[in-house]
Amino acid sequence: MTQPLHIGIVACSAEGAALCYRTICAEAPALLGRHNHPEISMHTHCLGKYMEAIERDDWEAVGGLMLDSARKLAGCGSEFLLSPDNTIHRAFAQVEAASPLPWLHIAEEVALSAREHGFRRLAITGTKYTMEGPVYPEVLARLGIEYRVPSPLDRARIDQIIFDELVNGIFRSESLGALNAVISRMKLEGCDAVVLGCTELPLIVSHETSPLPVLDSTRLLARAALRRATAATGAR
Repeated sequence: MTQPLHIGIVACSAEGAALCYRTICAEAPALLGRHNHPEISMHTHCLGKYMEAIERDDWEAVGGLMLDSARKLAGCGSEFLLSPDNTIHRAFAQVEAASPLPWLHIAEEVALSAREHGFRRLAITGTKYTMEGPVYPEVLARLGIEYRVPSPLDRARIDQIIFDELVNGIFRSESLGALNAVISRMKLEGCDAVVLGCTELPLIVSHETSPLPVLDSTRLLARAALRRATAATGAR
């Protein structure tokens, strides 16, 4: 049987990257057999370096960090790349054009899943940079899917939960309550699913607790990577 492709993970925040990695490893045995998963390499510049560039609105610098990781991963044998971080996908066009390897795009995987399930209006949650930025609007527009973002106050609360708690591995029941309240308000605006557009959000919001069906960007990206890595292997 042909070997799966070597997956390269360009990490940004530790919790989201770890969830993506664990998902690939946990779900691969169903395709490849007990204890088996594709070869995986990860490179991580610290979140602080990314945030310095993001906070000064320097997306070229963000792209530079991503490309540095991409080159290192190419050098160790990775055959395609993904980044389990929605925010830094704002630099994706720059990165893709200069990358030594092909990439998966996290928002495209979410949008394809939304279309597959027949969702027509998505609630976008994530960091303020994701909720207020172009990454999801551009992708969803190509597929004719509507979207809504939370109110300014709700956006600020979600952003605070992400950066003060989730990226640090802190998960509070009151924060889950606040997130679910936001999702409930988006449901009243006619949204039929919620995008967990920060890769830490699936660590606190789940299919079981959410007022709306969940589009888990972290796991959707991981599963897309697994499909790509195993496409030519004859895996069941």
